[in-house]
Amino acid sequence: MQGAPLWGWLGPVLVTVFGGILRFVRLGDPRAVVFDETFYIKDAYSLLTFGVERHTLGDVKDPIADRRILAGNLDIWKHCPEPSDCAAFVAHPPLGKWMIGLGEWMFGMNPFGWRFAAAVVGTLSILLIARVARRMTRSTLLGCLAGLLLALDGLHLVLSRTALLDIFLMFWVLAGFACLVVDRDRARDRLAAWCETHPLTSYGPRLGPRPWRVAAGVCLGAACAVKWSGIFFLVAFAVLSFVWDMGARRAVGLREPYKGTFALDLPQATAAMGLAPALTFVASWASWFARDGGYGRGWAQATSSGPLFFVVDSVRSWLQYQVQVLGYHTGLDLYHPYKSEPWTWPVLFRPVLFAQETGGTGCGARDCSETVIGAGTPALWFAAWLALLGCVVWYSSARDWRAGAVLLAVAAGWLPWFYYAVADHRTMYLFYMIPVVPFMVLGLTLVAGLALGRQDARPGRRAAGSAVAGALALVVLINFWWLYPVLTGETITQAQWWARMLMRSWVEAAPK
Repeated sequence: MQGAPLWGWLGPVLVTVFGGILRFVRLGDPRAVVFDETFYIKDAYSLLTFGVERHTLGDVKDPIADRRILAGNLDIWKHCPEPSDCAAFVAHPPLGKWMIGLGEWMFGMNPFGWRFAAAVVGTLSILLIARVARRMTRSTLLGCLAGLLLALDGLHLVLSRTALLDIFLMFWVLAGFACLVVDRDRARDRLAAWCETHPLTSYGPRLGPRPWRVAAGVCLGAACAVKWSGIFFLVAFAVLSFVWDMGARRAVGLREPYKGTFALDLPQATAAMGLAPALTFVASWASWFARDGGYGRGWAQATSSGPLFFVVDSVRSWLQYQVQVLGYHTGLDLYHPYKSEPWTWPVLFRPVLFAQETGGTGCGARDCSETVIGAGTPALWFAAWLALLGCVVWYSSARDWRAGAVLLAVAAGWLPWFYYAVADHRTMYLFYMIPVVPFMVLGLTLVAGLALGRQDARPGRRAAGSAVAGALALVVLINFWWLYPVLTGETITQAQWWARMLMRSWVEAAPK
């Protein structure tokens, strides 16, 4: 059912509230610096304090500095005679760290503060996926199903409760896709209205302003400003939007739809999906441009002559910095016990252990465990990948745009890592898949919609489809509930912890 507009918002909001409760309850636990939070929480606080990332008194990943922060002592940054002496080379653009810093500014330099922004965007992404699924399926029920499934994914939950960058990347990618889906609907409505009052021509009309596509470009530029891997989605979605334009002009019967798309839509598409993301990405570096002390900034040299030289030299320094970052990423092949290869990600072969404390009391046994492991909910992931195979068949036979869009998004977020694994032997982790998870959920939701059938389908067909969808949601819920203690660091016995390690590869040491 499509349902009334009120339920179209109320249903997704209720699901979002449920997901938000899961993400915000005990957000400050574990009260420790978890996994790579040690990099990003310090960079975020340094941006708030100095406008650029600076070195701390010890190494960036320094347990002593972490303990001082947890004790409320923030005097861990070096005193530098010259700001450039403390400039820290950082491997990721600054937007995600600014978002983490917003929580630190609001609630202080503590676990709740530095995880607050991640929990917010993780919760909002549940609302986004529910609304996108509703728009793509015209069903409030399926929209709520999509939101519920994302809320119950273990990897999404862990990253929503951890101050890493990947949840922000996921949010902006999903937001960009959502804007493009709205733009597709608005452009087709506008084109259909024109055709009702005008004779068909070779090219058709100009479609006028496309603010939703510009918004998509800004969101995807923001994704790149969190992590460079956002570029994969930007390129894929730019092509997707352009193909949708060609399909729209062809669908209304224009004589030369492809030429019309190139002549009338390409210039605006280039601005929206090329210029807007580029400006967004550069704008995220505004503090680096405006302050002395950033890595590679060359402030003294840039200010040695007039305004024109300042601009030219600043751009040169910035581009040189980006080249160094690219070299860092392509050469990153350090051993890590929880690294994994991209072809193992769909089966959750090697999750990342974010935190673990053993011993202590409080579980009713001699040996207790408090663990946070970044694993997806297996029932959801396995069902989603089966559904994606179904989407391949569906798109091959019916050319349904929804199946094609989901498959393209999954390919954009997953397949590029194969190149880095084979060519560069790059160090990678399962949580790199988090931007793909919403599209896995969308694929599963679309297949559930096929099981339900159309609104006018036989009642028996609808009842059977509803039973299948409901059973799926129940199995995912039970699986998520079983794993919940090791996703959130609850105190459990060692025996209970072992029972939740579903594969030996979750706990075995990886070979060097």
